[in-house]
Order: sequence, then structure tokens, then C-alpha cells
Amino acid sequence: MRAFVFRLTPACLAISSAFGGLSVAEAEEEKTLTLSPVVVTATRQAQNSFDLPVAIDVVSEKDIKDGQLQMQLSESLIRVPGITAQNRTQQSQDPQISSRGFGSRSSFGVRGVRVYVDGIPLTMPDGQGQPGVIDLSAIKSIEVMRGPFSSLYGNSSGGVIQMFTADAPATPTIGATTMFGSYDTKRNILEAAGQLESLEYSLNVSNFESDGYRTNSSSNKQMATAKFRFKLNEDTRVTTLINWFDQEAQDPLGLNRARAFASATRDKVVPAALFANTSVKRDHTQVGFNIEHALNENNKISFIPYVGTRRNAQILTTTATATTLGATNARLSEIEREFYGADLRWDNFGNLGSLPYQITLGLTYGKSTDDRRDTNVLASGAPANVQNRLEQNISSNFDQYIQGKLSITPTIDLHAGARHTKVKLEVQDDFTTGAGSNGNNSGSAEYQKTTPVIGLIWKATETLNLYANFGKGFETPTFIEAAFDNVTGGVASRPNLALKAAESRNFELGAKAFITDNIRANLTLFKVDTDNEIVTRQTVSGRSSYQNAGQTKRTGVEASVDANLDNNFTVFASYTLLNAKFEDPFVTVINAAGATGIVNSGNRIPGTYKSQVYGEVAWRYPALGFFSALEARHNSEVYVNDINIDKAPSYTIYNIRAGLEQNLTNWRFKEFIRLENITDKDYIGSVRVNDGNSLFFEPAAGRNYLLGLSAQYKF
Repeated sequence: MRAFVFRLTPACLAISSAFGGLSVAEAEEEKTLTLSPVVVTATRQAQNSFDLPVAIDVVSEKDIKDGQLQMQLSESLIRVPGITAQNRTQQSQDPQISSRGFGSRSSFGVRGVRVYVDGIPLTMPDGQGQPGVIDLSAIKSIEVMRGPFSSLYGNSSGGVIQMFTADAPATPTIGATTMFGSYDTKRNILEAAGQLESLEYSLNVSNFESDGYRTNSSSNKQMATAKFRFKLNEDTRVTTLINWFDQEAQDPLGLNRARAFASATRDKVVPAALFANTSVKRDHTQVGFNIEHALNENNKISFIPYVGTRRNAQILTTTATATTLGATNARLSEIEREFYGADLRWDNFGNLGSLPYQITLGLTYGKSTDDRRDTNVLASGAPANVQNRLEQNISSNFDQYIQGKLSITPTIDLHAGARHTKVKLEVQDDFTTGAGSNGNNSGSAEYQKTTPVIGLIWKATETLNLYANFGKGFETPTFIEAAFDNVTGGVASRPNLALKAAESRNFELGAKAFITDNIRANLTLFKVDTDNEIVTRQTVSGRSSYQNAGQTKRTGVEASVDANLDNNFTVFASYTLLNAKFEDPFVTVINAAGATGIVNSGNRIPGTYKSQVYGEVAWRYPALGFFSALEARHNSEVYVNDINIDKAPSYTIYNIRAGLEQNLTNWRFKEFIRLENITDKDYIGSVRVNDGNSLFFEPAAGRNYLLGLSAQYKF
């Protein structure tokens, strides 16, 4: 089974072509709605998502690009149930992405969720992910998996996000896109792709610049993506993927309640951000290969090596609540990273007696080395002769995994697997003497765990599948979380290598159904019990310390409906209910002065929304190449700290996008407009969890617009 599709009638397609809209073939492709897409992430093999015992969704190229800036994953992932993807209205930090509450504590990067592009990891061995490496204008789809089977990807508990770059068309094609919008936002994209005998190529370069919604939030970013695929022979092909970016961005920090909820100051910053000129400069280069060789019709091997470098120089305030300019208001935190790794996998297909099976065996190794330096910065912007940190952080992992499927009967499939993960964190301290040093803090920590998972799917009818699964999860501290044992005694505090890894038990029940040939519905119930949950202990002036908080519990419901209706209407809706709570009481720090408080059993995990709703009604008029959609999004209130003494209120916003497409011989043109937050609602787009200076709130932009024009030529 079973890809149900709905297509326009030939008469409608002919009218579209006659009036200069989409051609018959292009309109056919554009309007085909595949309600059970093929996915790769769940089993590492291309399989129909409807027949898998996994909560997995696909964001299509249309939903990534139509009426979108294509700069951050939060633009696309808000439609996926179980995922929280918050737009921080600034580019200095990656968007806040969490899955079933895993990753909600993150202030820098993405953690608790593993991120990949074309099978190449964007998550380091310690679990810290950097999705901003990828230019979304080069992406054709995003697969988002939640639940127990995520543990088969290693050091993560919440889920897996995998992006897939576009394949080269058979006909050489060049294209250009320009966008401009509110806050002097500009974005330009150039693309070229095609095939030359046994070589497929795709090239993409882009630039972005914006003043930003808030004061001190301007940014610019240049990106390049190159993909080459060589077919060496009938059995072997090699894909090369190169990603590069260079970025500068100001950081507006968070606001306290008084500033965030006042119309006159919600788009401003605290004085300390201006005193320090809080900002970041970073660049990243990564090269990966995917070498695939078919031994025979039943056996295939894949080898995915990768290597890269990253530099990050961030200016952080040392006086977040300052109201007057001091001699030293900032510090410069620098990282120079080299990383590499590989995945070697064997896939086997066959029959066990009369029962079809597939099995995958693999080995994964990764290593990342960060040279870290931290120095004070004078009010003039010049470096002060005060060093806070000079060390090398080395993280590595070596994993082995097995995953398989056995079709027990024509209607029952058994899926199972296990992964053994070994992660090592090592600190080599080079700041052992001199002013500010607190001795040699070199050390290491090692974490090991085997995480099994098992799932069963029953194909009850041709249009209804029921499934259940169970698995164990494992999440180690990242080096960001192990950096400081406290943040009240100065930057040169000791690393916190005593942190334990969080371990979870995941239960999931689900149903997938076709209500009609053109309406699909998914429902998932889940429960996650976690021991040694890693939580923020205190955040002061850009420095955070973490601790283990005993047991937590996450229970919830995920639901979605996807429908293709008459008269070219489509409807999509998703709903998430999440109860993420602390089960065990613990002591935490509640302000920059070091005062403590009790986190009670039953308190909500901060940064998690109890309910999230996304809805979209879209309509197309193929004869004129017209497309449009109304989007609605609702988020419930969210607590900002473990002690649950402050929170951001709930909100509902509406967005509109619309555009036109034309085809003229070899040319294809597209124009679009997007209006965001059309009711001009004041709301908090994201929160900074457990900020010791109470700068919890990051206000979202009011009503704003984006215009885009693109042209494509096929030779």
C-alpha cells in the first residue's frame, strides 16, 4: 500500500496551459498530493511512511519555499506535531527547536534532537547541533521523526531532523530569486543544476541581510552549497556535498517583563547589550561524501565520511543589568573547531523462510576538537589583558547499531533495533597559571549506553494502520552544559564533568488512517520517563551552569489531518498536547545573586508549551498560476524557569501568503507576498530559560511583510 493521490482533471490542466499558467506536466506535478510520502530516516531505507510504526512527518519543498524567507528551520517546522520551533526574531542564535520537550532548555544551538543533511550529521558527538549550516533554498524535503526509534541515531532522546538536498534535473537549469521585506530585509539566491553524462550537479549561493525587528539585531549571512553525484558504474555512485557560510549578527539579548510587555520598549534592548555590542561572527565549512555500492540485489554497503571546520567569536555582556557604561562590559568567547567522522553501513534484504525481512548493521565514529579562548573586552572594544579561559574541548563517539524489519504476516510487521553509544568528553586546560587562573582543570568523562527499541504495526485494513513501540533513550551533556560548575564565581570556574547522562524510557501508541482517498489523519499517544534530566541551574550574563534534576515525565498527544478537497482547496492542521513535568523536587538558583529556591514536584519543564495548534487553508487557481494560503498558529502559555514563578502568555497569530507563477517557453517566473502577524499582535516569540537576570523574554515582530521574485530558465 499505498500512496493515495488526487490530480486535477485534464481539462483543468489544458486551461492552465492555455492561459500561461503551469504547463500540463508541471501542473500535474505541482498538484499531485501524496498523502503517504516515502521516508528514509525511520529505517534508513526508502519506505512508505504509512506502513511504519513511527511518528514521522515530511515537510515538502513547497512548504519550505512558498512564501518563505528560507533562512531558519522554524519557518517550516511549526507545522509538525510534537515539534516546538520558535522564531527568535534575530540571527545570532539558531532557532529554539525541541521535540516532545527535549531541547527546550537550549540557549545555544540545538540539543536533545539530532540533525542531519543527506545522512551527514550536523550534530557533534556531544549532542550539540547546528542546523544553520544549511541553506534551506537548497533543500527539497525535511523528515522529522519523534519517539523511541530516534535512539537508533545515538546520543539523542527527542527526535531526528533530516534535510534532503534537491536532486539535479535532467535538463540544465539556472535560476535567481530576490526577496525584500520589513526591517530592510534582503535576500538573493542564485542556482544552477543539471546533468552531464554520468555527473549530476547542483550549485547554490545566497546572501542575506537585515536590520532586524529589535535594536541591536542586524545581521548578514553568505552561504554556498554544492552537490555532485557521480555514477561510477551500474552498482556504485558517489555523492559529494559541500556547505559553507560566513555570518555576522548582533545579539539583542532578552528583556525583562517590564520592557518586553511595554509597546514602547518591546523592540528595544537592555543598555548592557549596547554597552557590550553583543554580537557574533562565525564561519563554517563542511564536506561530506556518500559512497553507495550494491554488492548484489540483496546487499548494499554505504560509507559516509565527513570533515569540517567552524570558527565562532561571540561578544557577551558581563554586566547584563548595567545602566551605565563601565570600564569592562563584555567578554569575547572564541571557538575554533575541527571535526570529522564517518558512518559505515551494510543493508541486507531477503526472506527468512517465507517471511520478508531487511536488516541494517552499522558503525559510526565522530570527533570534534574545540580550541576555546575567553578574554575580557574594554569599553573601547579592544581586548583587555584579562584572560578567563584557554582550553581544548575534545568530544568523540564510537557507536554500533543494528536495525531490522520482519514481516510476520501480510498484515503485521515487526521492527526492532539497538545501538551501543560511547561518548567521551575531555578538557585539556591550558590556563593553569597567572592572574585569574584556578589551577589545572583538565579532566574527562565517559558515557556508555545500549538503547534497544522495538515496534509493531498492524495493517488492520487497507486504510487503517495501528502501531505500538517502546525504546530507551540516552542524552549526554554537551560541552556547553559541562563548561561551568557555577557562574557566580567568575568565568574561570571549573568544568562540570560530574554531570550524568539523562536516560529515558519511551512508550508510543499510534494510528494512521485514510478517512477518504484524499484525507489522511495521524494520531499518536506517548509517554516518556526520564532519569537524571539535565536542567539549567543558573544563567548569568551569557554563562550557564547545569545540574541533574532527578526524574521527569512527558505525556502527550500528537494529531494531524491533511486533506485535498474539491475546487483546488487543501487543508492541513496539526495539534500537540504536552504535559512535561518534574517528578522529583530539587534546589535551583533563581537569580544572579545566587539565591536558591525549591522546584516542586509537578512543576512544568520551562520552555515547553502545553498545547500548540497549526492550521492552514490553501487555494490554487491553476489557469492563472495563482496560489494562496491562510495560516493560523496558537501556542499556550509557557513558563520561563524551573521554579515556575514567571511565564509568557498564550498567543494566536495569522499569516497570509499568495503568489503567481507563469511559464513562457523555457522560462518560469514566480512572484509572492507574505504578510506575517496580520493582526499586529504583541506576543513573546521565544524565552530564555532560567535567565539569572530575569531577561527571559524575546518579543516577536509585529505585522511585517516579505516580497519575492524568481526566474528560472531551462536549456
